[in-house]
Amino acid sequence: MPQGSYLRSSRKNHKKEGRNDWEMEEIAMSVSKHASRAPGRTALAGGILSGLAVTAALGSAACAQSSDKIPNFSSSAYGWQTNVAEWQDPPAGHGHGPIKPDPAHPYTSNAVAARTGTQPTLRIGDAKDPVLKPWAAAQMLASNEQALKGVVGIPFTAQGRCYPGSVPGQLLFPFEPVYFIQTPKQIWMIWQRDHMVRRIFLTDQHSEHVTPSWFGESIGRYENGDTLVVDTIGLSTENSYIDNFRTPHTTKLHVVERFTIEPGGKNMTAIVTVEDPDTFNAPLVMKQRWFKAEGIIRETVCSENNKDYFSQNLFPVPTADKPDF
Repeated sequence: MPQGSYLRSSRKNHKKEGRNDWEMEEIAMSVSKHASRAPGRTALAGGILSGLAVTAALGSAACAQSSDKIPNFSSSAYGWQTNVAEWQDPPAGHGHGPIKPDPAHPYTSNAVAARTGTQPTLRIGDAKDPVLKPWAAAQMLASNEQALKGVVGIPFTAQGRCYPGSVPGQLLFPFEPVYFIQTPKQIWMIWQRDHMVRRIFLTDQHSEHVTPSWFGESIGRYENGDTLVVDTIGLSTENSYIDNFRTPHTTKLHVVERFTIEPGGKNMTAIVTVEDPDTFNAPLVMKQRWFKAEGIIRETVCSENNKDYFSQNLFPVPTADKPDF
């Protein structure tokens, strides 16, 4: 699969606090490695930054026209970063929260293990959660058993194996910021990680026919002067999960995200509602939170040197069958 296909998939339709897992620590080291790359890399990142600055200026102009109605998420000088790769519980009263670790297999990250003097563990999701339909519970159980039996050394995560995180899973990408570009008709979310782009169209209706893709078709609107509401359908299912416990979904997945800039402007929160009548017996409501990360966007390429050096039977990274150019 060519990495360029991540961008093309979102063009076909109309209209990421402590470190939390095995792969996450590899990502943190990767950031340092790539930030010190040769000048050619810096030049490429600079070109992307220039485009960010120009388009962000357009978004700022739109915000200036009605600043009382449009929150400003965008800047070429900062992005929004999380160091938490798990969904958090939503505020009280929001219904069923995220899928949790299996009680028989509590999750301990490398960072927590180092701090507490214990051993890190694998992510084993609670396949017995009654919110899961039978087929979804069976798929999660099979994945859990593979991990527990050592068939795979580390279970699949999108960010660990260089895949897009889909919606809403992309919001769990940690340690590298996401940047926003706001224009009167579109909002772009650009992750530093592989420069993956998600487009949100500021309209009130989905296309009549939506071809499933990594990020689906997202439409959005502003609310209350501090919130962006995004409605997404048309999500593909292969290697696509709503979390890092490998919770699956079908093409009926419907996701509503409410991005809010917190008072003071230093943090951003998303409350995410996931509905899929063929996978869940009730909606799931989950929370993610970011802090403002000062600095320009950098070039980081996940697949460079991301190999199975310790023979852990890791999920293969996406590989192109032929050149994209």
